[in-house]
Amino acid sequence: MDKRTTVRLPLDVMIRAKRKAAAEGRTLTSLIAEGVMRVLDGDRKPAHSTKRLRLPISQASGGLLPGVDPTNCPDYQESEDRDLVERLRYGFM
Repeated sequence: MDKRTTVRLPLDVMIRAKRKAAAEGRTLTSLIAEGVMRVLDGDRKPAHSTKRLRLPISQASGGLLPGVDPTNCPDYQESEDRDLVERLRYGFM
């Protein structure tokens, strides 16, 4: 017998979960149930790799190009606008 419950998820997780379920042609409930079963059965990947990753160090110098203002970038504004639209679409504000 199935039991009904309420689950609170961060907005970004909920959006990704709904998209994943839709892409696989299944319900959000079945996606969440599968995830819970994997955790309960111990079929879970470790959160962190034990192998260290060495990142390259940049040798670049000179800073930003003239006229580039990192605080006034259209890409940042577009990203913020998309986040606001998603929150409004799903009623989270």
